[in-house]
Amino acid sequence: MSAANQERLYQVILAPIISEKGTFIADKYEQVAFRVATDATKPEIKAAVEFLFKVQVDSVQVLNVKGKQKRFGRFTGRRKDWKKAYVCLKPGQQIEFASGE
Repeated sequence: MSAANQERLYQVILAPIISEKGTFIADKYEQVAFRVATDATKPEIKAAVEFLFKVQVDSVQVLNVKGKQKRFGRFTGRRKDWKKAYVCLKPGQQIEFASGE
């Protein structure tokens, strides 16, 4: 794997989504939710998760989240649109974000 390609894999995954829904899908469906770069593709996301977390990925579902309209006094603004990825892991695989130390 080239250094430029490896650098791109580090930029694809921005953050895990730790929420009530995120923990529910992790337990029930062996999936993990990530906030990803808006220009990331499914093969890139799969390669990045396998490279960073040393797990095997079964499939990837991607959705675009629209930014909310927000007001500050009489000024209206808009939050940025972003992309979310649900990564389905192969059976027996697991990604642990919080270690119980």
